[in-house]
Amino acid sequence: MRGILAAIVIFGAQVVSSDTMRIAVTTSFDNSGLADVLLPVIKADLDLDVQLLVVGTGQALRLGAAGDVDAVLVHSKAAEEAFVAAGHGTHRREIMYNDFVFIGGLADHADIATASSATEALQRIAGAESLFVSRGDDSGTYKAELRIWAAADLDVDSFGPWYRSVGAGMGAALNAANGMEAYVFSDRASWLNFGNKGGLALLFSGDPMLFNQYAFLPVDPNKHTSVRHDLALALEGWLTSPRAAALINGYTIDGQNLFIFNAVPN
Repeated sequence: MRGILAAIVIFGAQVVSSDTMRIAVTTSFDNSGLADVLLPVIKADLDLDVQLLVVGTGQALRLGAAGDVDAVLVHSKAAEEAFVAAGHGTHRREIMYNDFVFIGGLADHADIATASSATEALQRIAGAESLFVSRGDDSGTYKAELRIWAAADLDVDSFGPWYRSVGAGMGAALNAANGMEAYVFSDRASWLNFGNKGGLALLFSGDPMLFNQYAFLPVDPNKHTSVRHDLALALEGWLTSPRAAALINGYTIDGQNLFIFNAVPN
């Protein structure tokens, strides 16, 4: 419990009241800085204080399954669909997307910048046994990384010491990669908002396999009567509105969008 509490980032009032809800979000969402843009406007528009529990996707879904939050915002479609199918969430609503990217040292020893696909990029890294930092946690980013290794016919369990699993969030993984001039798999938003790029650069992107969808899942009140389903639905309505679309699409760093709104109106 102490570890979970340490991961809580609180926006707005610190005392839970009728206009306060708790949502578990991914570290990549928090690293992007988008919450700093959205939450003050949510407060102004809905008079709703939102408390964010910042964890990996797996932990976020576990918090939802336990009824410890009112909703989750994560990015691992298969895990999300399983969450709803198990009765933990009422439904899954897509909100926005970005993409995953491969980051590495400017020297690009495995020459992934000229790869024709994400799987070829990983095959080149493995073939050269170049240092690679993996989040190694139960996050949506790590799940996506494993999916692409598998598509490249490579098993991470067979890798040698060149494959460094840090068991930490996206910011920590990027910092570790910077310190070692290693390759790392990141979401684009975290990379753009990362302030310690050093000798790292974005080396490969654009493969359709790297698509990264974020979705909002309200926790089922039939399973946990204490959850504020009414507030979760109010927030979902706002997150899928033209107001949210303008803020999400308007959030850029150096002229680059961190997310693209793609919610379908009711």
